[in-house]
Amino acid sequence: MAATGLHFNTRGVEQTIVTDPTLDTVEQRLEEANERETEDAVATLETARKEIATLESDPDIDESRREAIADRIDQRLREVTDRDAYDSDLGAAMNPEDEDAP
Repeated sequence: MAATGLHFNTRGVEQTIVTDPTLDTVEQRLEEANERETEDAVATLETARKEIATLESDPDIDESRREAIADRIDQRLREVTDRDAYDSDLGAAMNPEDEDAP
C-alpha cells in the first residue's frame, strides 16, 4: 500500500503527494484528472507526472506499463492545454481563417 505524504491545496483542488506511489495510484490520479476543469486537471496531471517519474528507478515496476502511463499523462496534458487554447481566443490568433482552431 502506498504511503501518503505531503498534502496541499492547488487552485482549490486537494492534492496528496504519494511518497511511495504505485502504478495503480498514478493511474487513479490520471482518471481523476478527467473529471476536473482545465487548471485543476493540469495540476493533477503534473502531480501524476512527478509520481510516475519517481517510479522510473524502481526495479520492481513493470517498465513497459510505467512508460505507457507516462505517455498517457503527457497525451492528456496536451489534450487539456490544447482544449484550453481552442476554447480561448488564442485559436483564432494561431489560425486567422478558422476562429475556433487551436
